[in-house]
Amino acid sequence: MKVILGLGCDRDTSTATVQSAVEQALALAGLDKRAVAGLATIDKKSDETAILELAQMYGWPLQFFSAQQLARVDVPNPSETVRKYMGTPAVAEAAALLAANATMSALLLEKHKYRGEDGKNATVSIVNLRE
Repeated sequence: MKVILGLGCDRDTSTATVQSAVEQALALAGLDKRAVAGLATIDKKSDETAILELAQMYGWPLQFFSAQQLARVDVPNPSETVRKYMGTPAVAEAAALLAANATMSALLLEKHKYRGEDGKNATVSIVNLRE
């Protein structure tokens, strides 16, 4: 099985926090890093060091989507806080679904929230990439 990880995080989240969030999410889904086919997030995170470093570290392709694109995706966990700051009710779930070109039935792990030792939050969603 191959999956797409949708990522979201606070601005200037450490790479260690995002990496821990990813590792926890994969473990919850019974997967390991070899299953990851790529990462997806909002275009406002195209300069987020932790996400860029994680993609480079594992050689994972990274896709970015606009708030407008993400806002059109139905997700199980919309957030008014995310909408307020990002212009879309979801980043991690919506980005993963868009990148995988999938419907909600392919969502293996809904928004997994993790707060790192740096006090920053990261979210990870996992979508099955049907080949």
